[in-house]
Amino acid sequence: MSQVVVMGTGTMGVGIAASFLAYGAKTILLGRDLNKAELCLSKVETCAETINPTWRDAGGELLAGSIADWSDWQNTDLIIETISERIDLKKALFRELDQRVPSNIPIGSNSSGFPISEIAQGLKTSHRMFNTHYFMPAHIVPLVEVVLGEKSDPHMAEQICNLYRAHGKKPVLVKRDIPGFLANRIQHALMREALSLVQEGIASPDDVDTAVRYSFGFRYAAVGPMTQKEISGWEGMALAAKVIYPSLSNVQAPPACVMDLVNVGKTGMDKGAGFREWSPGEAAQMKHVYEERLKAAFEVLKIAPELN
Repeated sequence: MSQVVVMGTGTMGVGIAASFLAYGAKTILLGRDLNKAELCLSKVETCAETINPTWRDAGGELLAGSIADWSDWQNTDLIIETISERIDLKKALFRELDQRVPSNIPIGSNSSGFPISEIAQGLKTSHRMFNTHYFMPAHIVPLVEVVLGEKSDPHMAEQICNLYRAHGKKPVLVKRDIPGFLANRIQHALMREALSLVQEGIASPDDVDTAVRYSFGFRYAAVGPMTQKEISGWEGMALAAKVIYPSLSNVQAPPACVMDLVNVGKTGMDKGAGFREWSPGEAAQMKHVYEERLKAAFEVLKIAPELN
């Protein structure tokens, strides 16, 4: 049985713990105190059930503890930090772990904004520290980015990737510690162009969604962009790129159409509005539909996995 320690009891910590529990791992969820961690165990079990209704038959075990007091590192395969996105807190925790945890146990950070090279700077065991970056909802979205820092051990990174594969995830190895890692860089390149098209009045937010979901986004549920162009051929793409690339947005900051919303607190469903208004009922329904569609898409991705 694999054993994984997840530090942090927020949404990401719960989802990450559930993704291991659902595939039979001994999963330890650590919070600021034992009581806080124990209160989250039922959430972890609920999430595990949504991705594997028979998870209890897989032999997994779920335990709670406090970050400050936990000391049973024996047989631990991976530690994942998911605490608040503050560099001072993350550095302090990694300094502690550098001393408290045997140096053969890899330690990952789920931070999307802070590179592991910065978090682990100056630590004696920075060779076993990585970004292990998930996407929300962490228990459903298959991808995990395993990012090498300046001193990270590539061999240990491959072992982490194998651990993820054994627990139903799709890891990618990011070989250099660059801003945004891999998936977020691609995602932000798309968002820069999408928001620029909205800003310039060329398309509405709804039409941008429709264009992505029912054209190239629709195809990406089957294969990724590189393989799709292997299928269709690179010549047409190269010819189109000569015309399109010079006119693509190269703005260095988010355009006014989104910053105006952010500045007045209209940051999305949880605040009741973004580009459109959301009632609590509409928001809850859309989040449910979103998760159900993600799970359905994952079933599609399981078809002929050897061709992925």
